[in-house]
This record gives sequence, structure tokens and C-alpha cells, in this order.
Amino acid sequence: MTTAFGSVRLTREYTTGPDGGAFAADAASGIDGPLTLQARRVVALAGVRQSFAKARQLVLELCGWTVGQEAVRGVTHAEARRAAADRPGRADAARFAACPEAIEVPIDAGKVNTLDGWRDVELAAFPRRKAGEAATPEAWDDRDLPPPTARAVVAAVEGCGPFAERVRREADRLGVTTAADVTVLADGAEWIWNLAEAVVPQAAGVLDVYHAVEAVAGAVKAVWGEGTVAAAAHTDAGRRALLAGGKSGVEAWLGSAFASVPAGVSTEPLLGLAGYLGKHPTRLDYAGRLASGRSIGSGQIEGAVKQLVNQRFKKTGARWAVANVGPLVELIALCDTPDWRDLWVAA
Repeated sequence: MTTAFGSVRLTREYTTGPDGGAFAADAASGIDGPLTLQARRVVALAGVRQSFAKARQLVLELCGWTVGQEAVRGVTHAEARRAAADRPGRADAARFAACPEAIEVPIDAGKVNTLDGWRDVELAAFPRRKAGEAATPEAWDDRDLPPPTARAVVAAVEGCGPFAERVRREADRLGVTTAADVTVLADGAEWIWNLAEAVVPQAAGVLDVYHAVEAVAGAVKAVWGEGTVAAAAHTDAGRRALLAGGKSGVEAWLGSAFASVPAGVSTEPLLGLAGYLGKHPTRLDYAGRLASGRSIGSGQIEGAVKQLVNQRFKKTGARWAVANVGPLVELIALCDTPDWRDLWVAA
């Protein structure tokens, strides 16, 4: 038997009966297979942080005992599945409900190379965040918001419909569905906003400011050229209008921008920008949210995609079974929360 302190030899009584035989004391002792619960904890933690090959080496170097690469893989995926199955009974729902901070629901997707080819893995986070200090539109990119006080993450490689149901179950479990102060933050992807309207229709929405500003800059560059004085001036004016005036501000800026397009230059990029922002008329109140110390970007979920997906799943040559992706993403997220400890204490 391998424990967190190394190998030990166990001697215990084996009993037989009509239904077969068993080591009767194993269940009470937490013994299930060649690794004890705490040894599995060590292996799973290494497995979510590193490739399975490196996790094997890490366990050997830090603990002094050997576990095979395939054993690391098997334990990590098994514990990820167990954590996913245990989600309905987690204690984090009570902690989440007790937090007074506003609820954010950032949603995004990343890419994973699966056995069926490259697939999207959808992620939705449920952080609660205290408001920061008020900021002006000019200081939109220079402020530091307080970190979340609570967070849960769901992830899966599946269609939009099944993922919406997954998000709905988690929203119901955490009390988000009926909460008074909820904000969905995301880029312009239509599937995200359709999901949000179906799952949390009472939530406010914020189009990620970085995507909005990038869209303004891209349209300006296409019309006035990259690196020109005119492009710099129009980009700055468009950004200020968007951040300070939201829908009405950017519409006024677009009107002046159309009027100043050089002769013979297509206005299609500006029409495209107008169409893009026009789909989010109620999601552009950046000035109001800045003044109340609230977030205006979905950087948290984009950072989660980078941390939970890109850094772990995009190893050279790695390909993943579709069913293993979502639970492993969620386990990676879980290990940075108090629920990581509860997963092993409750087991």
C-alpha cells in the first residue's frame, strides 16, 4: 500500500461470505486500491498542475515514492469525475450564499485537441466580487479590482444546449438564478448571450470592454490605415466616446467618423462596427460601472481559459478524450479553492 509518506505493508483479515470475499477493515480505513486517500490527493494535485509524465517525476522527487505515469493519469481523471459527481453536495453553496458581494458570470470557450479533433471547451465561472474604488473613463485600464471572495467553475465539451443546462443547474445550486445583483460578462459571441438570456434572464450584461475597444481600433485602422495620425486620433476619440457615453456616445462618434471618411475609401468597416456594437445596446454602460467600482471586462474568464485550459491541455502531442476534459478543467479550478480540502476530508 502506498501512502503519502511512502510504501507500507498492511496485514489485515480477509473474510468470505455468500457474496464473495473482502478485507472488512478497508472501508473503515479508507483503503480503496493500491493508493491511500492522501496518496491519491498528492497524485491528483500533481496531475492537475503538470503533464502526467512530469507529475510522476514530481511525486518521486518530492515524496520519494514511485507511481507510474498511467497510474497518475487514471487517478487524476478518477478524482476529477468524483469531484464532478460530488458537486451537488458541496459546502461552497452555503459559503457562496453568505457572501454579500455582487455576482458575476463570465462565460467563454477555449480550444482542446481531443481524440475527435480540435473542440471547444465551454467555461462559465460564478465569482462574487466586492466593488472597488470608483474610476473615471480615463482610468478604465489603470485600476485594480478586489479579487473574488468565492468562485465556482463549470466546464464541458458539448453543444450549446447541454452546456446551458449545465450552467442552469449550477446557477440554481448557488442561488444565482434568483439573486438580485448578477452580471454576465462576455465577448460578442452570440451563443453566450443566448445562453445568458435563457439561464439568467434577470442579469445585467456587459460586453467585454477590451473586445469593444479592439473592434473600434480595427475598424479605424481599416479606414484610415495602420499607424497614421488620423487613425490614432479617430481611435482615441472612439474609445473615449464608448467609455464615457456608451451606446449614445459611440453612435455620435460613428456619425462624425462616417462624415470624415476620405473620398474613395469604403465605409464597410465602420458599418460592420456599428452592427457589432448595435447588438449590445444595453451592455455598454462602462461609465456607470466604472463609477460604481464594478468590472467592465471578461478578463477573469479569459484568464481562466489560459490557466485552466491552455497551460494544462495544450502540451506538445497531447490529445484528450472528450469526456475527460470538462471534469479535469473543473478539478484544476477546484484545487485553488477551499473545496479542494473538503473533497478529501469528505471522502
